[in-house]
Amino acid sequence: MTIQLDRRAALGLIGSGAVVPAVGAQAATPASASFRHGIASGDPTPRGAILWTRVTPSDAAFASPINVRWHVALSADGKPVESGTAEARPARDFTVKVEPTQLKAGQEYHYWFELADGTRSPTGRFRTLPVGETSKDLVLAVVTCQLLPGGFFNAYDSIAKRDRLDAVIHLGDYIYEYGPDGYGAEIGKKIGRTVTPPHEIVTLADYRERHACYKLDPMLQAAHARAAFICVWDDHETANDAWLHGAENHQSETEGDWGKRKAAAMQAYFEWLPIRDPKPGQPWEGINRSFDFGSIASLLMVETRLLARSLQAGFKGAVPSADEVRDVLAETNRPDRELLGKPQQDWLETQLSTSVKAGTPWQIIGNQVVMARVNGPDMAKLFGEQQAKAMLDTLSPELRPQIEAAQMGYRAGLPFNLDAWDGYPAARERLYASFRKAGAKPLVLAGDSHAFWANNLNDAENRPVAVEFGTSSISSPSIGDMLPQVPLGDLLEKSSSEVVLCDQRAKGYIVLTLTPHQAVADYIAMSTIYSPDYNEKPLARFVLKAGETPRLSRT
Repeated sequence: MTIQLDRRAALGLIGSGAVVPAVGAQAATPASASFRHGIASGDPTPRGAILWTRVTPSDAAFASPINVRWHVALSADGKPVESGTAEARPARDFTVKVEPTQLKAGQEYHYWFELADGTRSPTGRFRTLPVGETSKDLVLAVVTCQLLPGGFFNAYDSIAKRDRLDAVIHLGDYIYEYGPDGYGAEIGKKIGRTVTPPHEIVTLADYRERHACYKLDPMLQAAHARAAFICVWDDHETANDAWLHGAENHQSETEGDWGKRKAAAMQAYFEWLPIRDPKPGQPWEGINRSFDFGSIASLLMVETRLLARSLQAGFKGAVPSADEVRDVLAETNRPDRELLGKPQQDWLETQLSTSVKAGTPWQIIGNQVVMARVNGPDMAKLFGEQQAKAMLDTLSPELRPQIEAAQMGYRAGLPFNLDAWDGYPAARERLYASFRKAGAKPLVLAGDSHAFWANNLNDAENRPVAVEFGTSSISSPSIGDMLPQVPLGDLLEKSSSEVVLCDQRAKGYIVLTLTPHQAVADYIAMSTIYSPDYNEKPLARFVLKAGETPRLSRT
């Protein structure tokens, strides 16, 4: 079900930056209000960015628009160079999005909001996009997957403290939909991090409350205040393993119509994230968009979940038969299976071609799921039957049958993760053909897996097409975390020719530093996420030279 923007009025969405009077209501001033969810910026342009905040009335029953004034200056205490007014409206959950349009390109600015009674928000920073020849390097932080009960957001504290940062690229799973007994709940109870509402989120009110719960985290607030975020969603902003017509974690018989749930999730996302609302007439799901960082790089953010994704291939039960394995393999290899869809792929090819023809040295694709071919590791083949059995013996009685079934699938040729691009090989080959047609060998970014990856991407004829930098999660547990006695990252490196590095334990982020001559990817791990007291641990560094076929290797 594709929901068009002509339904926005019914759902309370307005164009970011617009100041629209509320229908049938006068702006009023509550007895008191605060900016308890912080401030944020996103989707920068050469002349501005989306600026976001949320006004919280002290009276939960207050239901009138609240006047807000915003300012942008060259310093935190400087004289504003652009100001404006907006309304925090109940129809948008009292969130505000505005867009300055008179700023200078390639410049860092400070911004804040204030209420009529003088209450002032925290002050944030963002940098406008450069235009034309760019001598300064470009520094981007790449993040994904922040499960609030899974651990402290130490990576965001680290990002907030960085001296040099142009933008943060968020690859999805900004929130998780599970209830208090769901994924990661045991960790959350131990360290005192639980979510509201105290149940799985399904309605618009639920999704709004979950976003509000996450936005109270001080480390996340600090990162938002440090730099503009460029975001796309993955699946948990709606429900686990979402696809075009449903999700693994959506049961229509008890949770209602998928289209309604998806619409509620998207509305809350557009309200609570500093992202530009979709263009009129375009589907809400179409959040693919581009950003040009002067003469250095073009960033292309794609959508792989709600716009076109075919249903994931998979088993009905935890322990499949040999026939089921063959059926799943056949389904995976169907040529009509999609992730991007043709309109989005055509858009991507055009954007890549335009960037290459302009002489831009780096094309970056902000993509949600791992693109490399990752073979499922056959432990018996890698270590021998005896050592493989010893590893399986360390597993719990509940987990062991599932791992043994996975081993059977891997021996039959199934890839490691059917929810990633490996579950859509024909679509991946079509994408690689677009890379070649555009003359691009892009830097692909990936999230979703809760593990660090460095991958060389090759097409079906083993021709190099791109490289992939996969960032681990901020706090979400990985499969490797669930198998502490199994060296899963090492197994995946040994079994997959495209995988140069896989770390299934570390949590953190990637810093991508680009100049006209080279690209440097620094993998930064947190010493712990189970306490707010942490240290940074450099995990790996990869350096690429502009103009060369990109290839990654361990140093």
